[in-house]
Amino acid sequence: MRRMVRGFWGPRPEPVEAVAERWRQTLDGFAALVPEAADAWSQVHSEQPATAITADGQALLDALRTARDAADWSDLTGTGLRLVGTGRPGWGAEVSGLAGGTPDFLLQSLVIILHAPDASPVPEEDILTLIARVWEPDFGDVSDDDVLDALEDEAGYAVDDPVVGRAGYLSPARAALVPDDLEAVRQELPCGGELLSIAAPGDSAAVVRAWQRLREAGALAPLPRPMDRPVL
Repeated sequence: MRRMVRGFWGPRPEPVEAVAERWRQTLDGFAALVPEAADAWSQVHSEQPATAITADGQALLDALRTARDAADWSDLTGTGLRLVGTGRPGWGAEVSGLAGGTPDFLLQSLVIILHAPDASPVPEEDILTLIARVWEPDFGDVSDDDVLDALEDEAGYAVDDPVVGRAGYLSPARAALVPDDLEAVRQELPCGGELLSIAAPGDSAAVVRAWQRLREAGALAPLPRPMDRPVL
């Protein structure tokens, strides 16, 4: 089964060293939560074959510095990095990030796509909590293709709209707008904001209802464009 665990935020300029440290914490935390998918990592390049990379701070810092040295790099966009993890048969992960920039319209992001056998338990909410702790996003979600298709077809969701899936993360200002009657389990996180447990796998209808209710309450209002802050 293909799962997506994601976090998004607005402009937040950071030195490359700070972004590399966030990456290191992410990969370390992910390997502890899902060791089946993280035996080895490789970096995906746009115009050449993937190359092996270790998940240590210096290797990640070097990769980010190389990306910033590219001719088309812009601090307005941020620095992108895409890694692929391999592990046991049936397991794998893709981790993509765009961070450290000051974009007017393009959200910064950290996205983990996890491939796992259908019957295998996966700590999806723990992975989302990891992203919340390390990247301090504005919002985040645990989703799959069925969930996103349902949101697009039944709720009018569009790419770059704030979103929750089977689970969601909302930064403190968004969490303050969550209505009391929302059908979800709410958990305040030590890093700030709230984790919402919304639906079990396969229950896309519950996700659609929650998304619509949160949107009506203002908890999923888009950041103003052009963006001038990382969170609502």
